[in-house]
Amino acid sequence: MGNPKSSALSRMVANLGRGNAFVIVERLDDEADGDWYVQVWLRDDNTYQLEFRDGTAAEHYQTRTISQEKVIAALSGWAEGRPEWKDAFMWNNISTFFADAG
Repeated sequence: MGNPKSSALSRMVANLGRGNAFVIVERLDDEADGDWYVQVWLRDDNTYQLEFRDGTAAEHYQTRTISQEKVIAALSGWAEGRPEWKDAFMWNNISTFFADAG
């Protein structure tokens, strides 16, 4: 998806459920090395697990919330490049879960 609009992201998150539990938004930039993305997983307990990676496994973070609105705001803010997109959450660095964390 090119530059997803907020309404498209909102529909994707609203449609999460069994068999369709993930939304991943990647930043495709030929100038930036590494993986740049934000993703959400609707867990079986109806909480949202939100993660983002800023280029490397060492910069991979995770949080959880019950708020669909906060998830949509975070995904939209990230996609639009707004620096405050992650301020509504307490983030945990989960780089130790990845073998390539250096």
